[in-house]
Amino acid sequence: MSRDTVVAKRYAKALFELANEQGIVSETEDQLKLIVQGLKNDADARKFLELPSIEPEKKIAVLKGAFGDHVSALVLHTLELILVRGRQELISDVYDAYTKIAGEALGQAHAVVYTAHSLSASELAEVEVSFGKLSGKKIVAEQIVKPDLLGGVQVRIGDRLYDGSLSGKLERLQKSFKI
Repeated sequence: MSRDTVVAKRYAKALFELANEQGIVSETEDQLKLIVQGLKNDADARKFLELPSIEPEKKIAVLKGAFGDHVSALVLHTLELILVRGRQELISDVYDAYTKIAGEALGQAHAVVYTAHSLSASELAEVEVSFGKLSGKKIVAEQIVKPDLLGGVQVRIGDRLYDGSLSGKLERLQKSFKI
């Protein structure tokens, strides 16, 4: 495990403990997701945060201006700590670690559902229920469309991949012929 991963987990654990005390665990997760997606979609903002020549106070001011009305003081304070310590590259890792910690504590698991075509909300809910029974946790699913799957579904929960896709089945069939 890399040093950055360990550091990100420490930030996430501290943030979770404070959010849990305040009863805002899921809200905090949503706010972190908003920030991570915002930075992911805005290359200029990412570059700005990564520039070592810009003082952390200016970076903090920009984040407060962009997200201040949408995130809690707790999340803003955590971002301030990360930026003051020059660890802005960890923001996404902190979010990932936070979702795992929060999920374990609340009996939830995050799943990424890959499909060839977009699923309706009810179909995605069915996938959540089915894999919830399998894993024994409440599943919170995010859908990603991958046309190269041809059909079926792949579900990633943590480090485990459940592959029921047509392309996966064809690949396994092809391997069986080579033996």
